[in-house]
Amino acid sequence: MAAEMKQAHMHAEGPAVKLAIVTCSDTRDLASDEAGAALEKLVAHAGWVCTGHVVVRDDRAQIAEAIRAAADEGADIVITCGGTGLSPRDVTPEATADVCPRDVPGIAEAMRAYSLTKTRRAMLSRARCMQRGHTLVVNFPGSTKAARECWEAVADQFGHAVKMMAGGGH
Repeated sequence: MAAEMKQAHMHAEGPAVKLAIVTCSDTRDLASDEAGAALEKLVAHAGWVCTGHVVVRDDRAQIAEAIRAAADEGADIVITCGGTGLSPRDVTPEATADVCPRDVPGIAEAMRAYSLTKTRRAMLSRARCMQRGHTLVVNFPGSTKAARECWEAVADQFGHAVKMMAGGGH
């Protein structure tokens, strides 16, 4: 039975990637978080594990604490959802930088480049990607459509990123 469970959580590049979702919103809760729910389905479809899904207010300290907790509890990747725009309450990139010492700009650049093929408004995104220890933190937009598009743009690199953060070779 243990071997079957282990096999069920294997991915092409090794053990299943463990992702946590942190939705940043003053107007949503878990029941109404459509973008977060869509990401959970995409995680499952990839054969990976969603280790947690929380909704926090658009508050820099609350977002930073949720990211820190998810990373320190073993998530390989934390996807934040929302709070990457130009509104005064959009503070997710700043909260990410508060708890992540290492910038990984290529992922956010790839998301913006891909999203620009869909809408010119993608250039207004302030999304970041950063690293906290062995965890990659990626800021996704809060719209369900945009979150799915950003997943399409970068998720195929998550398995390799996790391998690299664990000390694996190129």
